[in-house]
Amino acid sequence: MAKGAISRDDILKTLEECDDLGRDAFLDLYDYREASTYLLVHNGKEYDSKAIAGVAHKHQHGAPLTHKQLSGGLGQAVDWLKREGFTVVASRNPKWTRDELILACDVVVRNGWEGLSAEDPRIADLSDLLQLLAAYPEEERAATYRNRNGAARKTFDIATHHPDYTKKRTNGGRLDREVLQDFRDRPAEMAQAAHLLREGLKHGTLEPVLPEDDDDDAEDEASAPEGRVLYRRHRTRERNKGLRKKKIAAVLRAGGTLACEACGFDFEAVYGERGEGYIECHHVVPLHEAGEGTTKLSDLALICSNCHRMIHRSAPWPTPAELRALVQRRVSEGERRTVPIPRTANVRSTR
Repeated sequence: MAKGAISRDDILKTLEECDDLGRDAFLDLYDYREASTYLLVHNGKEYDSKAIAGVAHKHQHGAPLTHKQLSGGLGQAVDWLKREGFTVVASRNPKWTRDELILACDVVVRNGWEGLSAEDPRIADLSDLLQLLAAYPEEERAATYRNRNGAARKTFDIATHHPDYTKKRTNGGRLDREVLQDFRDRPAEMAQAAHLLREGLKHGTLEPVLPEDDDDDAEDEASAPEGRVLYRRHRTRERNKGLRKKKIAAVLRAGGTLACEACGFDFEAVYGERGEGYIECHHVVPLHEAGEGTTKLSDLALICSNCHRMIHRSAPWPTPAELRALVQRRVSEGERRTVPIPRTANVRSTR
């Protein structure tokens, strides 16, 4: 049996059978469970997408697929149904991202750490921003994705987990509490991040970043103090080849070497000709502090791949000078006699 070899007519026949039997009887007959993530919507009715796709196979192949033979998500059942022109929607909304929570928490802070009702115009504005942010692709959003009720509920999830709140708390996740604490620990920094996100989304200068766009920075993005979207803009600055070349040229003209400003690692000294001219470029001032101004060479530091990753690993980001002080302190304390040269340098291309 060719998995996915189903036609629109096969699917329509299966929908008709489901209507005739009723949902529960249909699922029991073919040993399927209710859809947990995606629903097929047809003529105003919702159907369990995985069951429909699996059972539809019997019309051409003589037998349905069992629930163990296919995935009900993207790549199988959902894609097969959409290929034949059917609408498939998420049955529930995905978790809130850090960027979304930064926007929501900023609203709570500006309201005196109190949640807001769905009728509040500030919630309408927040909901609109979340739609513009588009943190998830459409097929992963339910019909209620980040609507006013959902946005208002999230402000209470945040507000009721403030340490000073004494009444019964609403549901809130770990990331909700982390972002709340970030706003308490670094209020000016987080407020500026929210401001840049808000203005960038309203004026169309920030591009949405979907989960499938993950690259080797995914781990760093997860803990970026300014959020995923602004972090991507920050990294774009660092990967500007023109700026990197200018920074390297300026250092060499001044008689310097391409050694890491944090730990002193020199790629050419270790790797010879293969490492000649290689160094990564770090934008010292995060976007949430620097704003959208023009990048100056003095804003850039030349650092090795390992130190670059250590800087971006978690908030708040240390400067190269602060990281250098950390390395030197470790040496002076005798915990390491020398700064070790890594056997395998974590070299990643600067794009």
